[in-house]
Amino acid sequence: MRMIDRLFCCLVLLLSVAALPAHAAGPCPFISTKELAGAMPALKWSLISNQDGRGCIYQGGRGDTMMLSVFRNPDKDRAKELYATFVKTLGERMPLNAVTDIGDEGQFGTTAAGAERQEASVLALSGDYILQIGVYPIGRRADDALLGPLTQVARIAIGNVTKTSERFGDCEWLTAADADGFLDTSTLQVQRTGAGSCMMFDREANTMAVAVITTSRDTASSMMKRPGPCQHVAIPELGGEAFGEHSCTKGNGNAVNIFVWKNGRQASILFAPVKPHPESGSVEHLKAVAARVYGKL
Repeated sequence: MRMIDRLFCCLVLLLSVAALPAHAAGPCPFISTKELAGAMPALKWSLISNQDGRGCIYQGGRGDTMMLSVFRNPDKDRAKELYATFVKTLGERMPLNAVTDIGDEGQFGTTAAGAERQEASVLALSGDYILQIGVYPIGRRADDALLGPLTQVARIAIGNVTKTSERFGDCEWLTAADADGFLDTSTLQVQRTGAGSCMMFDREANTMAVAVITTSRDTASSMMKRPGPCQHVAIPELGGEAFGEHSCTKGNGNAVNIFVWKNGRQASILFAPVKPHPESGSVEHLKAVAARVYGKL
């Protein structure tokens, strides 16, 4: 798996953690309910998560999912570089065609009829911003009948990308010192991926990530007891709701994830090496990083 694919897996995990609350925190800033209904009249969407300035997640009546993501970059050159990487990655999943009237540049496409996961996506570049919208239908083909309305959604949303408050760059939760023992500090990069979420990664795509969400103590406590493919260990020194997950039988079995809760917010601190690592599946060393995040909550 290539580096950008690995990073996208971590980004998807961050978005998934941030989307845990069942309610949507206000309307989507990039497209209104009325505009969305006008662009896709044949589909009924419910906003299930406003990702606090970096995108929105919708669910359809048939179980379909739509993810709208906005990436703000430090400058146009960096945006163009990242856009080219996104195009290459998306092109590995589906054939792409250029699309006009959506920002400075745009690409769209759908997966093949036999693809295991059906997807229709639009990717666009506008100045410092990148917009990506993907629809994942259930039980039917992602075809041009879906791609046409999705393109109209992108045309509306691209005009509102400046409403994001998020920028790739500094991270309020992690510092370069946190990478010691986990990542190659000589090739370290830091990316702020949204409100309350950011990641650090090295040339090999070993990744450390933090995602912070607002949630209740009861919800945080219930997560400790949820069944799943990972082993759980309590971390009482970081609070009664703190626990670690390791030795997962699904996903990255080398990864370790620590959850802490304080003042109505839960933080997930993830270390995901791409291959066996001295800290693979170990909660002990990551606890020091989690303690620093806990202190900032």
